[in-house]
Amino acid sequence: MESVLQKAVIVGVQLQHDTNFAYSMEELRNLAAACEIEVVAELSQKSSRVNPSHYLGTGKIQELALLMEQYEAPIVIFNDELSPSQIRNLESALDRQVIDRTILILNIFAQRAKTKEAQLQVEVAQLQYMLPRLTGLRESLGRQGGGAGLKNRGAGETKLELDRRRIEERISVLQQELQTQVSRRQIQRKQRHKNEVPVVCLVGYTNTGKSSLMNTLVETYHPGSGKGVLAKDMLFATLETSVRSIALPDHKTFLLTDTVGFVSQLPHHLVKAFRSTLEEVTEADLLIHVVDISDPQHEQHMAVTEETLKALGADGIPTLYAYNKADLRDEPYPQVGEDSVTLSAKKNRGIAELVTLIRSRIFTDYIQCEILVPFDRGHIVSYFNEHADVQSVSYEEQGTRLKLECRAADVERFRDEFVEISQ
Repeated sequence: MESVLQKAVIVGVQLQHDTNFAYSMEELRNLAAACEIEVVAELSQKSSRVNPSHYLGTGKIQELALLMEQYEAPIVIFNDELSPSQIRNLESALDRQVIDRTILILNIFAQRAKTKEAQLQVEVAQLQYMLPRLTGLRESLGRQGGGAGLKNRGAGETKLELDRRRIEERISVLQQELQTQVSRRQIQRKQRHKNEVPVVCLVGYTNTGKSSLMNTLVETYHPGSGKGVLAKDMLFATLETSVRSIALPDHKTFLLTDTVGFVSQLPHHLVKAFRSTLEEVTEADLLIHVVDISDPQHEQHMAVTEETLKALGADGIPTLYAYNKADLRDEPYPQVGEDSVTLSAKKNRGIAELVTLIRSRIFTDYIQCEILVPFDRGHIVSYFNEHADVQSVSYEEQGTRLKLECRAADVERFRDEFVEISQ
């Protein structure tokens, strides 16, 4: 049996000089859809500022109440983060459930979190959001006890103090657990650095096709490995940071990391909570900024991604642009620029061109050389067969001659054991 979607009205205030208002309302609809809420109507108000007590002006509140009655909508969703007092006043005026953009995004993250770390991060963010909003109930609960002073505090108010303490204690426990997860992640990162494997990180707005691109790369270089990640046409399909090793035919290997997508007005609670996950980005040797070129708003998405990267301190990392979903446009592709490829992950076109660009950026320490290895040093020949691109092998009186492309560091490592070396 199909579940019946809850109905909601979305509401936004368009401030002066806000040119992105229509887009952010459209995005709010998509966020609601991701929470399985059907948007039945929309109400907006142009104003020089947001009303501090009710978000909207009095006339608009009445209009909203009628609209909700007309559509029998039990929920109203606001396009900004509401203050505790705004939520209290709106719920009292409308007698309906009031949700803001932040809690909507937090709910989506809560539904999608699969790994232990993501679940901890989301719960911390939700509790941090709730904590100041508990005080909104203080007045109504406080009325339960008469008199002055602390002795006669209402039972509700005392319960509120308990709730507050419980939440603060829970946040503290979760943060300790998260710290353990972060330490584990840092050990993994150190290990990767030790192995000198370059890290390439996919970044971009939510639903631009990062996971699809990762899957296509995995399937191209490791067919049938079953190491794909979840890829769905929806906001925030991926919350987990997935790392996959991509081994190219010439024995060059890099690690490919898929990260959580960004969105405009990403709640600061979430950015804080997901910081350890997002910090994978700051450790990368190369970023691939995935852009949905078929989306009319793609330039705005790119700006939001760049702002978020700046906030994380990852704006100085070399970046390539993968203009994805080119199959949805009429223009020819793949097209290659100096730092970009227009491609389609879905149709597997433009992938080879992207890998060529990735190679040119991350394998800069490779050299072409010819080495002569004594016969009693067979382990060196085995090492190069496994870790280098051996182009020819011949056997001479003094040993095995290899013509190859390999890491300069590997040549230095074995230099004293070669009979002869030429570059």
